[in-house]
Amino acid sequence: MSTIKKVAVFGAAGNFGTPITAALLRAGFDVTIITRVESASTFPDGIAVIRTAYTVERLTAALAGQDAVVCAVGPAGISTQVAMIDAAESAGVKRFIVDDFGWGPNFRSLPEFGEIGAQRRVAWDHAKKVSDANPKFTWTGVSIGNPIDWAIKRFPLMGFDVKQRSAIIYDDGTEEFTGTTLEGIGQAVVGVLKHPEETANRFVKARSIQTCQNQLLDAFQQITGQSWEIKRGSAKDLLESGRKKHQAGVGGWILELVVYQLFEPGEARCIVASKEESDAELLEMKEETSKDIARKVLDT
Repeated sequence: MSTIKKVAVFGAAGNFGTPITAALLRAGFDVTIITRVESASTFPDGIAVIRTAYTVERLTAALAGQDAVVCAVGPAGISTQVAMIDAAESAGVKRFIVDDFGWGPNFRSLPEFGEIGAQRRVAWDHAKKVSDANPKFTWTGVSIGNPIDWAIKRFPLMGFDVKQRSAIIYDDGTEEFTGTTLEGIGQAVVGVLKHPEETANRFVKARSIQTCQNQLLDAFQQITGQSWEIKRGSAKDLLESGRKKHQAGVGGWILELVVYQLFEPGEARCIVASKEESDAELLEMKEETSKDIARKVLDT
């Protein structure tokens, strides 16, 4: 496959699209942002922006001349990904990075997430179908596990309230999981595009760290030089509460069940891959420490 230079990004103003776009620019790619006509999102100066309707015809025109597409749209945009894939193929795009940036296709998720997973899989399956029919079109999914610095900062239920210097440690705090920082997510995408042959038509496994709550708590206390207030919780309580909310049709269940999956004792459910089995080295990602994560959370 020839070198990838020109990259179009969908969802460039989003939680993951922003660091992905920044990483692509730093790496020297020629970036174009594709967004809806009615979008109110703003973008940094100096980046080409195409505002268009999300039809196959209009998207094909918008993607003309691009080597690759990165789709990092939020949940509301997942259903448009099939049209993006068809347009990318019609425009002669060589690589389409599908919207995963989660746990990948083989994750042992709770049954409550079945519908969400099925919605995401539609585009993944479509990308494979298109690639099978047209070998010049290839795809990649990037499985990141927990977006660790972003998630800790945004969701205190994950165990750490940075403003209050307090922590909720679920069970014994030793359940390990893998995470990828926002910086790591950007680098993973750059790594895919720099190594197109090795990353074609598969999900790559990205990771910045493998850690647990106790290690993170130690890091936060060392970096801040303070003893944090520690509360004890049970992952099982999150499961019961989340399922009740899901059955009642009220909000909040997704976060509770996501955190349960992360800390369910003894399951190692949320380890995307060991360091050796991951694609981190291929993607030129750096392995980070719990102190690195604490610093990033505290500095943002």
